[in-house]
Amino acid sequence: MNVTALGEILIDFTFAGKTADGKNIYEENPGGAPANCACAVAKLGGKAAFVGMTGCDSFGEDLKNTLKDLNVDVRGMCTTDTQHTTLAFVSLDANGERNFSFCRNPGADTQLSVEDLDMSLLQETKILHVGSLSLTDEPAKSATLKAIEVVKKSGGLISYDPNWRANLWKGRIDAMTELKSLLKYADIVKVSDEELNLLFGDVTCEEGAAKIHSEGVKLLMITLGPKGVFYSSKGGQGEECSGTIGVPKVKVADTTGAGDSFNGGLLFRLTRRENPLKFSKDELIADINFANSVASLCVTKRGAIPALPTLAETEKFLKENY
Repeated sequence: MNVTALGEILIDFTFAGKTADGKNIYEENPGGAPANCACAVAKLGGKAAFVGMTGCDSFGEDLKNTLKDLNVDVRGMCTTDTQHTTLAFVSLDANGERNFSFCRNPGADTQLSVEDLDMSLLQETKILHVGSLSLTDEPAKSATLKAIEVVKKSGGLISYDPNWRANLWKGRIDAMTELKSLLKYADIVKVSDEELNLLFGDVTCEEGAAKIHSEGVKLLMITLGPKGVFYSSKGGQGEECSGTIGVPKVKVADTTGAGDSFNGGLLFRLTRRENPLKFSKDELIADINFANSVASLCVTKRGAIPALPTLAETEKFLKENY
């Protein structure tokens, strides 16, 4: 398995206009950051799997079928009859930026346990991708830590996206400590500039990179929205380098899934190599440009998973814009 993603899977109800009398219309879209990442890898042609939990309801069935239709391996997906499938209502501003309202108290995605994990799937995984939202509640937190342990013992790599959602932490004073807690296990980290400042205060990209590399992280990307991506490679087998890469301008419809599709695009490219973290600076830049292309195409449509591009679409965009 090239990439296995573990964590939340949910339904995004995305704002899709208004009725004649001014009531909001919401469109049902499959989502959840780790699920988005796995789907991005699969739609590009990579071997991807997802590990997570839904409720025993129609939303859960829709999510599983969506992943199966994209050829994502779903043997690690489980269901519970004690919680409903997690839901999120997504409103968009004029620039396509999102505001989330979650129905997760606690939600089915938090109920994944150590006993639910498919160990054989984890042992054959080249890269395990995780986010921070599975740390908000037990038993999902323990399941996440166990999955990381299994993959690392089997020689796999860990990809981590802190993916901050304030309202899911409910004001907990330990939230930043929990987000930082997975850095010491991670080989690859993608963080937004906003999340970087939440984690470490008002720091530059270079200062933040130094702090994250000190945890043992070998490859770091800091996404800067329309300004591009800061990258830094240090301490691994890849060429040590850093810099900022711009992104082409596109007409943004919905930024939901932008970071997740970037993650998927990058992990897809890294797993094309026998050793994902053995690269030259030019090769890494080419990989990031590819990931930027995936994300750029994703934000031109509503929803996360429905907006993910194919390999042919991505390569065409890459050729025309880089």
